[in-house]
Amino acid sequence: MHEDQLTITVEQVRHLIADQFPQFRGQDIRELETAGTVNAIFRIGERHAARFPLRTMDPAVSLRTLEQEIEASREFHEYCAFPSPVPVGIGQWGAGFPMPWLVQTWIDGDVATPHGLSTSLDFARDLAHLISALRKVDLKGRTFSGPGRGGKLTDHDAWMEVCFEKSKSLLDVAHLRRMWKRLRVLPPSRTEAMCHKDLIPTNLLVKGERLIGVLDTGGFGPADPALDLVAGWHLLNHETRTTFRETLGVDDLEWQRGAAWAFQQAMGLVWYYKDTNPVMAELGRSTLSRLAEAEL
Repeated sequence: MHEDQLTITVEQVRHLIADQFPQFRGQDIRELETAGTVNAIFRIGERHAARFPLRTMDPAVSLRTLEQEIEASREFHEYCAFPSPVPVGIGQWGAGFPMPWLVQTWIDGDVATPHGLSTSLDFARDLAHLISALRKVDLKGRTFSGPGRGGKLTDHDAWMEVCFEKSKSLLDVAHLRRMWKRLRVLPPSRTEAMCHKDLIPTNLLVKGERLIGVLDTGGFGPADPALDLVAGWHLLNHETRTTFRETLGVDDLEWQRGAAWAFQQAMGLVWYYKDTNPVMAELGRSTLSRLAEAEL
């Protein structure tokens, strides 16, 4: 998926686990096939998993990032209304793998899909209750720090231009440019709130028609409160999005900003992953389709 992508084998993982986490020696270790774009995931027995970064970066920087993610994940787990992984510890580079990595607890469930529960009112309410609980967490003086999603929409103009250029043969770029022109100038939020920051289908676990788990919680932090509203555009149809919005009590401006963040995220998925990750590319297409149908 990435030009700088790392590879790691089950044998390397077995060696690293046995050497650095002896409590898991002898447990079955297997690689999972996922649509994830950040980490390779290996199951350790039935109750734990290891995450290995897919992209190269300075190991010291990566270690600091993991330490910050652990702190954020523990806070998320404390306040989240649904189960989430608990960090167990950081593994050091070795066995030919050049980066630090993370062991965490395992959460059972089926990964959500863009259309799997799009008509479920129960699921829509669960998403709203998740976001509502996160918004109640005390900011403790923290504020958003870029450069990711959740600050100023206009900070993403350069990236959006890249996406439009790369998407010319894939999407109706002229129409999408007009949409972004309207969305990018929306007034910013006067307040911030604690957000998951990446509520896409692959980070949500379901059973039946209910949400039962939340993954990838290391980005938990302050941002535009509208950022987590992307879940409605990624996962719900018109009727269930309306329930989702009404349950949260979202006004017109915040709803529009949530659409803008979903648009910004979706535009980067179709062209970047068109040949390497069809699940993510299709997520981009389905979200853009929902946004276009809403005539934003």
